[in-house]
Amino acid sequence: MTITIKEKLEEITSKDVKIAIGLMSGTSADGVSAVLVELKGNWINTKFKIIEYETYPYSSGIRKRIFELFNPKTSTVDKICIMNFILGKIFAEAAIRIANKAGISIKEIDFIASHGQTIYHIPKIIGINGYESKSTLQIGEPSVIASETGVITIADFRPKDIAVGGDGAPISAYADYIIFRSENVSRAIQNIGGIANVTYIPKKASVDDIMAFDTGPGNMIIDAIVNYVTKGKLKYDINGEIAAKGKVNNELLEWLIKHPYLKRKPPKTTGREEFGEHYAMKVIKKAKELEISNEDLIATVTMFTAKSIALSYKEFLPEIPNEIIIGGGGAYNKTLMKMLREELKESKILVHEDFGIPSQAKEPLIMTILGNEVIHLHFNNIPNATGAKRKVIMGKVIFP
Repeated sequence: MTITIKEKLEEITSKDVKIAIGLMSGTSADGVSAVLVELKGNWINTKFKIIEYETYPYSSGIRKRIFELFNPKTSTVDKICIMNFILGKIFAEAAIRIANKAGISIKEIDFIASHGQTIYHIPKIIGINGYESKSTLQIGEPSVIASETGVITIADFRPKDIAVGGDGAPISAYADYIIFRSENVSRAIQNIGGIANVTYIPKKASVDDIMAFDTGPGNMIIDAIVNYVTKGKLKYDINGEIAAKGKVNNELLEWLIKHPYLKRKPPKTTGREEFGEHYAMKVIKKAKELEISNEDLIATVTMFTAKSIALSYKEFLPEIPNEIIIGGGGAYNKTLMKMLREELKESKILVHEDFGIPSQAKEPLIMTILGNEVIHLHFNNIPNATGAKRKVIMGKVIFP
């Protein structure tokens, strides 16, 4: 007997424990981060257990092609078209590999939740022939993921928020509220990926009390400059070791802090379009004018990330939070973490691992939580964070 789509969804929602895979490729485009989790309940009753996680790096050839898509000068419609499907295959492969690593058959997975790879994000309204809209584009075709794995796939979360007037980012606030809300302390959940974003949760918060926005650059400028000065030998500053050898140049730092994004009021979001390679090259040019050494340059842009986070808190949050929980690749940069502790002495600085969540598992975990809400037909955006006009269910459901 053929099961209907409605019956399949009801079957999944009725389970006491659901098994899900989350997939994520961030602005740094290092690879596909995958997590396999057990989920119970939904919304504020959500409970999760991380069974396995891994990041599967892109080959140098694939990563090069992805970076071509970020730049309007090198991106073409045919490149976007084919990479959408190639990345779908790579994401599907990651899902199968994480299931195998966990010793679980892919057939036992209830759903896959995939963020995809953002290649362009335009949070400002643009008008064309009388029509106006914000826009975003994530690739990694979910139809391919569903077909290759045989598993229901939920993807393309951001567009629905944009459709109701939001910026489509940050979308992590919903999951942050579920995981980190507290009756006793106020918290800032600070992700430092390519771009840095914060979710502020006051103590005893309701979902409508949350604030979330992109604070500015995370690792993006640091990575680009490290790659440039090492002539491609290093993709990032391992443990912040290069920055630790340098000294912050105050003149360059003051110039960096004048970036208009830092003064923009939330809700707001940014990306490679503002802080990508073209901006990194402007920073390098300015550093050459000031005759700054490579080590001092990297120390200064690392401080820029720390300062932009601290200034965002002081400028836009109603209070400096009691606790700041750091996640993303920036949590492994010891120099950046030291700078953050110096800039935000009032707060207790923690990492996701202090809550039993490996940093590289956090973003794909968010995808599973958002996907779970789709299965339960429950909203999963936070209008306070994105500027959306109302709560909606983000995500498209693709059946095998």
